[in-house]
Amino acid sequence: MALRHKSAQKRHRQSLKRRMLNRSRKSTIKTFVKKAVDAVNTSAENATELQRRAESLIDKAAKGSTMHKNTAARKKSRLAKRINKEKAAQQAAQK
Repeated sequence: MALRHKSAQKRHRQSLKRRMLNRSRKSTIKTFVKKAVDAVNTSAENATELQRRAESLIDKAAKGSTMHKNTAARKKSRLAKRINKEKAAQQAAQK
C-alpha cells in the first residue's frame, strides 16, 4: 500500500473495494450460467428464466466497468449457443 500520499492510500482502498465487488459480480454470473445450463440438461421448468437472469446479470456487469461490452456479448452468445445445443440434443434423443 502507498505509504506517503493520502490520495494514493485512498485510491488503493477504492481499488480494493472495486476489485472485491467485480469479483463477486463475475462469480455470480458464472453461477447463474451454470444453473441455466444444468436446468436445460435436467429439463427444468425454469430454464428460460435462469437464462434470462444470467443474461441480465451479464448486461448489468457490462453497463458498469466490471466487464467490457464485447466480453459480455461473447458470454451471452456462448450461453445461448450452449443452451440451444443442449436442447437440440435432448430433442434428438427423444426421437
